[in-house]
Amino acid sequence: MHKLILALPFALLPLSLALADDHEHDHGSLDKHEHGMSALNVALEGNELEIELESPAMNIVGFEHAASSDADKSKVSAARAALEKPLALFSLPPAAGCVVKETDVESPLFGNDEHDAHHEHDEAKGESHSDIDADYELTCSKPEALTSLNLAPFFKQFPGTSKVQVQLIAPGGQKGAELTPTSPVLDF
Repeated sequence: MHKLILALPFALLPLSLALADDHEHDHGSLDKHEHGMSALNVALEGNELEIELESPAMNIVGFEHAASSDADKSKVSAARAALEKPLALFSLPPAAGCVVKETDVESPLFGNDEHDAHHEHDEAKGESHSDIDADYELTCSKPEALTSLNLAPFFKQFPGTSKVQVQLIAPGGQKGAELTPTSPVLDF
């Protein structure tokens, strides 16, 4: 599922370094786990569209601890259900005819084994960050109609997210952008 996404870090390394350099000059340091900030990698090859979301749990559910109260468990369940419907979160042009082929949503908050082991390792090092990772594979009948990606529904669903750092590889080239609730559209 991740063949395109795996190539993304290498293809966008110069862009990532430039953004990190700008970020360090503007804010002092670059923290991978920054509340309010999420990362979205998007790759289009042929009619396959892959989207990978990485976000601190704080942005999605409002906390990072294990859900113990009924209210917290309800928030986690609702967030997971929303994340399992990528076409409701990431608005794509209807003419592209994109359908979800595969969805994989993981977090220590959801009880995923792989993430639990990573989370336990972080806790052993004195870190208490919980992340949510979502990977989507879509098939688009008319990929040439993919002209934009609109994150307005994502920002509305998860108001704890104030910025999404997007990296895109598409037939037209590669680009990066920082999307916000007031500027939620990335043009391909």
